[in-house]
Amino acid sequence: MENKKNQGFLENTFHLSEHHTDVKTEVIAGITTFMTMAYILAVNPNILSATGMDRGAVFTATALAAFAATLLMAAFANYPFVLAPGMGLNAYFAYTVVLQMGYTWQMALAAVFVEGIIFIALSLTNVREAIFNAIPMNLKHAVSAGIGLFIAFIGLQNAKIVVDSATLVSVYSFSGSLEAGTFRSEGITVLLALLGILITAVLLVKNVKGNILWGILITWLLGIVCEITGLYQPNPDLGMFSVLPDFSSGIGIPSLAPTLFQMDFSGIISLNFITIMFAFLFVDMFDTLGTLIGVASKADMLDKDGKLPKIRGALLADAVGTSLGAVFGTSTTTTFVESASGVAEGGRTGLTAVVSALLFGLSLFLSPIFLAIPSFATAPALIVVGFLMITSVMKIDMDDFTEAIPCYICLIAMPFMYSISEGIAMGIISYVVINVLSGKAKDKKISALMYVLAVLFVLKYVLI
Repeated sequence: MENKKNQGFLENTFHLSEHHTDVKTEVIAGITTFMTMAYILAVNPNILSATGMDRGAVFTATALAAFAATLLMAAFANYPFVLAPGMGLNAYFAYTVVLQMGYTWQMALAAVFVEGIIFIALSLTNVREAIFNAIPMNLKHAVSAGIGLFIAFIGLQNAKIVVDSATLVSVYSFSGSLEAGTFRSEGITVLLALLGILITAVLLVKNVKGNILWGILITWLLGIVCEITGLYQPNPDLGMFSVLPDFSSGIGIPSLAPTLFQMDFSGIISLNFITIMFAFLFVDMFDTLGTLIGVASKADMLDKDGKLPKIRGALLADAVGTSLGAVFGTSTTTTFVESASGVAEGGRTGLTAVVSALLFGLSLFLSPIFLAIPSFATAPALIVVGFLMITSVMKIDMDDFTEAIPCYICLIAMPFMYSISEGIAMGIISYVVINVLSGKAKDKKISALMYVLAVLFVLKYVLI
């Protein structure tokens, strides 16, 4: 009787039969989606800790942001989409805004918070449609592909497969590590990372559910075996730590205090801050819109005009989640394309999202496990996710050079200039200039907003 009541409550709340699904299907879909994106719990603390942020606090912030934003998605839109701090955006936060541009992580959190507030306002109005329509579709695909190259490059660096050299970068030298006596601390982890890439690739080809997460876990397990047998020897001086979980303090939730409410708004009126905030907003908005439309089309959720009926609620959940995440202490929260895995399992309603959210909440109590996962185990995830993102390049119209060349410039600028925002700026500027000088601007009907953005980016380079 109690079970029937529960099912009736879930039916009335999520309208399961109306969406041709049931409780069992939604639960399995929620677990599957969590499995495919739980790697963010290991990867995000690794990336953001490069800025000096506390790894434990970032872990807690990551799980809480995913938990809260995903519940909001279920409440506002009743869609099976799951949110968490986004890949690419966390790399931009850490490696570009903080490490390259010199901002503190507290200022970067402020930029994320402000971006979320603006996104909330845009989600409640029709402004987001104007911005979305202003940017050419080909350029949107180039941004996604460029981010893929960027995070793949970061993964190669984190695994030390690619290292600094006289030619700027070079491949890791195994013979050099043997001579220097660092093979058992560094060299073995490079081998494990390379093996992890191959393992994850095979799992992806085999279409194994949660392939990226399994790739991380298998690579980490191999690292544990190597440490236990003595093949891997931790060396903190080289940034190589033990890969064994530390349960000495028991199982608990890492304190959020080091990152909670740590936003620094002192630089909010500077042009650089505005540029950073816009870069967060731009990537978050188009990544979210692209994910929503792409996943929804697979689930036959689009109406006859190709529109997503409750897209405003979905965007609002994403926007509120971003600002909440900044308050907790993590980079931009966004809708994950891995939500497609749950949709493929039959998930059609917010119940799928609720199940995934609850699993993110449960993961808070397993922090010693997630925090012990080393960068050489998460690097394969970065590289493989980079591959998944760069597939967007196939959607670019390569026959039209006025489209293809700006996209190419945008795409290569991100990894080579080590900055997502530089790629966006270069793409917009080159798109406007090439089309104007070649006389194609009128045919393309380039919007006034694109000209404004191009001028702003040019002024950024002139004045800064």
